[in-house]
Amino acid sequence: MKTKPLNDAQFLALLQKILPKATQDPLLAATIYDEVAREVRLVKNLQSFEKFCEKGGLPNLEPETVAEFQRELGDQFGADKIELTQDEKGTSISVAIELPDKVVNSVVKVDPALAEEEPVPSPFVPFPVVLPEDPELVWVLGRREDFSAEESARSLAKIEEEFWETKKGLELQQGGTDKCFAEFIIHVPAAALGESGLKRHYKEPETLHTLRLIKGHPSSAQQAREQSY
Repeated sequence: MKTKPLNDAQFLALLQKILPKATQDPLLAATIYDEVAREVRLVKNLQSFEKFCEKGGLPNLEPETVAEFQRELGDQFGADKIELTQDEKGTSISVAIELPDKVVNSVVKVDPALAEEEPVPSPFVPFPVVLPEDPELVWVLGRREDFSAEESARSLAKIEEEFWETKKGLELQQGGTDKCFAEFIIHVPAAALGESGLKRHYKEPETLHTLRLIKGHPSSAQQAREQSY
């Protein structure tokens, strides 16, 4: 029987299982996992972009179309890593993506016939998170559907740690801003979250509400039992 190759999710799950056995240092294991996961996402994003360049394109070079295209690339590779150059004839747009070890140059065609095609919506799902010290205070974020909640939580913690060491994070602390999750989620650039498949739905946290049954009102489970008789 021919064995199917592992997909990205299966590979990362296997890596997460093996690392604690290979090293007794949990910080080292977490660092290795995060770096490998980042590279896997980068390779996947590059493959998707290359396929788009080969079979897809932009319907026009209107400012709104180009801005949306640049925003999508920025969410995948980082807003400051993208450079677009429009062709003088308006038939294509050149894209330069700055990677850690190289610069990828590609050309995206412009085809008016593509204007009739519906754009594919981003596959994001709700990702509510809480802090251990305050479990009733919930931040409703978003995560890519193909990323597990566990992976997204690890990435979010890593992004927060790195954010406070950036120039912007240090300036905020020097200005008196508390080094806390609430301030982080307000000030962190969207591109930093997008690189890990995360999205900020709301900047302000909401308090978790607990539903309580009205006295004398039967529960739904009790109603179901009564209806079955």
